[in-house]
Amino acid sequence: MQPYILVLYYSKSGATKEMAHLIADGIERQGMAVKIRTVPELTTVVKDVAPAVPEEGDIYCTLDDLADCAGLALGSPTRFGNMASELKYFLDQTTGLWINGALHGKPACVFTSTGAMHGGQEATLLSMLPPLFHHGMLILGISNDVAALSHTKTGGTPYGASHVSGARHDQPISQDERTLCIEQGKRLAEVVKKLNCN
Repeated sequence: MQPYILVLYYSKSGATKEMAHLIADGIERQGMAVKIRTVPELTTVVKDVAPAVPEEGDIYCTLDDLADCAGLALGSPTRFGNMASELKYFLDQTTGLWINGALHGKPACVFTSTGAMHGGQEATLLSMLPPLFHHGMLILGISNDVAALSHTKTGGTPYGASHVSGARHDQPISQDERTLCIEQGKRLAEVVKKLNCN
């Protein structure tokens, strides 16, 4: 099987999904295969069950998608400075992968979108890291040699790409934010290729 990088995200208003696709673009620019996956909505109504395949958009991630990836980009909107519960719920189901060491030594990065500049971007990115550390993954940020990291007036952190979508989630991804997403994907792919060259 050809090595691939998994871009796994949850998105409510569409900004995190757009970022996921920009990161995937960066990965593909480095000649790596990519799988883009999402997770289903959670509901407080227990009798509702999400369909196995969504009616539209990216398909749902399986534990095999995660176990078999050569690298991971993990994205979530901000929920009070934390990752969204939908993504956390998926990660909480990965104990079997942890026991088997399925993700040991694989590179990973994180990304997020927020409604406000001070909506918890960096806290959210940091909240996504502990599960990755526990899985033995190698964590990558964005290098300060990417000029957009210093020039951005909206999202963007050394911990990972971010986007400020505005209170109504109507702010488009800025050129600097786009650049940071693409560069993050490229960096992840570069490291995966170096680790997998035999």
